[in-house]
Amino acid sequence: MTVVGLDLGGTKIAAGVFDGEKLLSKVVLPTPKEGGKRVVEALREAVAQAEARAGTRAEAIGLGTPGPLDLQEGIIRFTPNIPGLVDFPIRRLLEEATGRPVHLENDANAAALAEHHLGAAKGETSSLFLTVSTGIGGGVVLGGKVLRGERGQGGELGHITLLPGGPVCGCGLEGCLEALAAGRALEREASYAYHRKVDTKELFQLFQEGEAKAERILLQAARYVGMGLASLVKAFDPGAVVVGGGLALNAPAPYWEALEGAYRHYLRGWEAPPLRRALLGEDAGLLGAALTAYLEVEHGSR
Repeated sequence: MTVVGLDLGGTKIAAGVFDGEKLLSKVVLPTPKEGGKRVVEALREAVAQAEARAGTRAEAIGLGTPGPLDLQEGIIRFTPNIPGLVDFPIRRLLEEATGRPVHLENDANAAALAEHHLGAAKGETSSLFLTVSTGIGGGVVLGGKVLRGERGQGGELGHITLLPGGPVCGCGLEGCLEALAAGRALEREASYAYHRKVDTKELFQLFQEGEAKAERILLQAARYVGMGLASLVKAFDPGAVVVGGGLALNAPAPYWEALEGAYRHYLRGWEAPPLRRALLGEDAGLLGAALTAYLEVEHGSR
């Protein structure tokens, strides 16, 4: 059975056609800044291009999307980083646009599912996954299934509050882990500190050059990530903790040293699960979305 995995992000849409674990083709398109129904159009186009490259028509589509979500109704309640997706019936609209069944999952939950079954947490009975990129998301997998919670709001790990009264997050609240340590947070802090626009790529370069402000900004963010992970371990006690996402995986070694130092500091007196880097890279979301479709079609549940 072939399926299309779709990974909807704040800046890009990735589509991949899978035959089992084999990736037949992959397409990446920008996420429309207008949001709303333009996102559905872009998703449909990504599916069409990926299928054309693979030379096949997939039987089902798995979509990993930011949330929180109403999974029963197939609705995006809101997305912190994409406009026009409030109470948005994404599943119905995408099914109408593609003519295929669409199986929905939170994007970070999808990546967590992939890392659990195929990546850094393979073989564990439970795992916690955190992705640090433009935003911060995550997921908890117990017994091979994603923990969604009673209302489908589980796994929003980037929106735990670490600093009451801190910077305002895209979700509208303040002091979230995402508002303190995601890519946009780093760019905000760096642009303020240097009195000009600084993106994460330049921030990493400034850090490598030994610039003091860049070091303070980057390592402070890493410590927030470690602190957040320690708090989550106390709540879920997973078999392993996996960290991925473009920002974290591309960060220099001192970032990881600061992250792990904070993680272990805030778990003093507790048994710390092993902390691992994600293995599936940027394809984790695609693989997880495809897995979601496979598991739904074959078993009717994740």
